[in-house]
Amino acid sequence: MKRIKNMLLTGAVALAALSVNAQSKTAGADKIWSAAKANQWYSQHRWIAGANFIPSNAINQLEMWQADTFDPKTIDRELGYAEGIGFNTVRVFLHSIAYAEDPKGFKSRVNEFLTIASKHHIQPLFVFFDDCWNNDPKPGKQPEVKTGVHNSGWMQDPGVPALKDPKEMARLEHYVKDILTTFGHDKRILLWDLFNEPGNSGKRESSMPLLVNVFKWAHEVRPDQPVSAGLWDWSFEKLNTYQALNSDVITYHNYDEVGPHQRVIQLLKTHGKPLICTEYMARPRNSTFGTVMPMLKKENVGAINWGFVMGKTNTIYAWDTPIPGGEEPKLWFHDIFRKDGTPYKTDEVELIKKLTTEKN
Repeated sequence: MKRIKNMLLTGAVALAALSVNAQSKTAGADKIWSAAKANQWYSQHRWIAGANFIPSNAINQLEMWQADTFDPKTIDRELGYAEGIGFNTVRVFLHSIAYAEDPKGFKSRVNEFLTIASKHHIQPLFVFFDDCWNNDPKPGKQPEVKTGVHNSGWMQDPGVPALKDPKEMARLEHYVKDILTTFGHDKRILLWDLFNEPGNSGKRESSMPLLVNVFKWAHEVRPDQPVSAGLWDWSFEKLNTYQALNSDVITYHNYDEVGPHQRVIQLLKTHGKPLICTEYMARPRNSTFGTVMPMLKKENVGAINWGFVMGKTNTIYAWDTPIPGGEEPKLWFHDIFRKDGTPYKTDEVELIKKLTTEKN
């Protein structure tokens, strides 16, 4: 996801120094997992490794989940690639508009996705809301791909226009609670990621009301699986504090090279809870499988990179460096496979297999 590139460690320092009055800042302290419970849950899993996943023929979450464009065959084939390199999870974005258009059908498609994933021994984590990229999502036919532009058609959820309507919060509450109630005891699901990069796209603390509410709704339902919202910009101290204190396990994003990334891990470990990095891996930034993934395994931090199969999301191109002609960049930004399952870099795939099959 697009982000402010020079993230500051000051926010992480603030997180590490949270005082004993932290419980007063939580949405429902009695519903939040203790460190002991979170660590017990984490110990029951093999080292968590996977990728952010969207099928190669979908430009965004709506194209993935809407009835007319939901494609189980492509999902099955591409999750087979994931199984083949030892991935045991994928991070997948839902979308409230796809649900609103067809709640019953949407839940049926989520269930079908889980059936496919389970066949490949993959336990997904699902994302509800998202502050990244285009801010006016609409149902129906989705935008055409912009040649050479990273994530040209990705949609925020719920988007800016929707949140200007006071009635929208009730709609979103119904959506979140229905999904969590329907799937909250489903052992095929690893985790619920409640809000991707809150405050992105210039929103900053204006995203706080939805962030507070989605944690409140999740805690009211209290699914069996852990809930979290990933920290991503260390200058967002207020958002970061709320996310960390209300999450059952700590998730975060980091596209830095090994040194700065490891310092963030050292600070976040002061919470005493398991860590899962739900976004990393941007080759030109030296955040790679060869550099960062071995460190994450050594630290026992879950490793979920951005990008899987090159496709309509165009994430082989860098965030802010479009290639108008659409030629393939010399160095892919994200992604592991071509559509036919051929690895972009064979040595990367071999390393991933080695790391995912070796014992912790």
